[in-house]
Amino acid sequence: MAKLSQGLCRAVWLGMALSLPGCAVGPDFKRPAPPDVSGYSPQPLPAQTVSAPIAEGEAQRFVQGLDIPGQWWTLFNSPTLNAMVEQAIAANPTLPAAQAALRQAWEQVYAQQGALYPTATIGFSPTRAKSPASLAPVPSANIFYYSLFTAPVTVSYAPDVFGGTRRQIESLVATAEAQRFQLEATYLTLTSNVVAAAVQEASLRGQIAATEEIIKVDSEALDILRRQLALGAVAGADVAAQEAALAQAQALLPPLQKQLSAQRDLLTALLGRFPSQAPAETFDLAKLQLPRDLPVSLPSKLVEQRPDVRSAEAQMHAASAEIGVAVAARLPQFSLTGNAGTTALTFSSLAVPGNVFWTLAGNVTQTVFDAGTLLHKQRAAVAAFDQAAAQYRSTVLGAFQNVADSLHALEADADTLKAAVAAEKAAADSLDITRHQLQLGAINYLGLLTAESTYQTALANVAQAQATRLADTAALFQALGGSWWNRTDVGSVETAAASTLR
Repeated sequence: MAKLSQGLCRAVWLGMALSLPGCAVGPDFKRPAPPDVSGYSPQPLPAQTVSAPIAEGEAQRFVQGLDIPGQWWTLFNSPTLNAMVEQAIAANPTLPAAQAALRQAWEQVYAQQGALYPTATIGFSPTRAKSPASLAPVPSANIFYYSLFTAPVTVSYAPDVFGGTRRQIESLVATAEAQRFQLEATYLTLTSNVVAAAVQEASLRGQIAATEEIIKVDSEALDILRRQLALGAVAGADVAAQEAALAQAQALLPPLQKQLSAQRDLLTALLGRFPSQAPAETFDLAKLQLPRDLPVSLPSKLVEQRPDVRSAEAQMHAASAEIGVAVAARLPQFSLTGNAGTTALTFSSLAVPGNVFWTLAGNVTQTVFDAGTLLHKQRAAVAAFDQAAAQYRSTVLGAFQNVADSLHALEADADTLKAAVAAEKAAADSLDITRHQLQLGAINYLGLLTAESTYQTALANVAQAQATRLADTAALFQALGGSWWNRTDVGSVETAAASTLR
């Protein structure tokens, strides 16, 4: 029995040794070269944006090749924002879902790796039987009934001669890498959404404050007109018109407060909480500091940094390996099967050397006719690779567009804020002059209404311009990939891939 087992094992291991050094059919994947471009726009970026004499109005510098910290949101210098992001990372359910998908992907890899090794099973089959009485000569009465005990060991192995199994493992590893970058994209999206929600809340609070300031100005103007009406200096229609202007300003508050409530609900959900568990902390523009130095990654580095690009590349790798799987399926398939054991009429006799049995079989099959099924599967795999390659290029183009849009937006945002601040100052001066002239009776109420409307618009524009600079700065960090490569709370893709060689 021992010699038989040794011979069976040697035959199986010989088959494994013959299959491992062989080449794997199908194309070997090569990473796409980075785009041959030197910038994100036809014209060079300016060294910095313009500045404005107001909070969030500082000039921002564009720094080529500047790296991004792993926790990039800390650049907004807001402890409240930092705490919110950390709470979202800890409690938002989208991250555990993506992590579970990644674990599932790697378990699929480990499961497929098992196909490189033999499969062994052991069994025990006891049987109780009765011989038929019609047998001639009639057996002795004591052997009409008998027992049979069989204890087999079966070893089967399919040598990976043409590398089909290895290509399948390669495809699954690439799929797991794609899922890893999907996890990074989920992380980046979550953190970016928290920052965007905080900025939008601050913007709405700024607009509400501006509207309340307008209501205050309109109320003071109405008081002036009512006093002048009592003195007979103005008509009742003038007072009524100012009352209408005040009512219109007051009507702007409820929609803004409604948007603020919805924004708070969104932020609460991002933190993994129910609406009734909204955080006590709030955001306004004064709690957020505009980052001064803006990173501008080299175009050749962007494809390394963007999680969606890396995921698309991994999907292309998986599709390339599937071509090898399809090619190997059209070639001869090999298998080895060994079966050894012992059988006896009594349990105690199973160990008797003479009761040993064994079989060793090899099998080679080659499909000679399948109506083109395997050929078309191979062509489908090639088409799937072409699709993945086109999707990869589309993802790269979208990534460059995102960065270019963010850079252009930041330039325009600075110009917009500078103009809005100048317009707000001019509108405030005009309103002060108009109110003074109205008190002196030098102008009628129409001039006041015009000045109030202009000031109202200017105040709202400043608040929106301040928030837009913050939001577009966060959008640039997101467009550049969010710096997952500098995070310390997760390992690298290469480390995860190496863990499969266990």
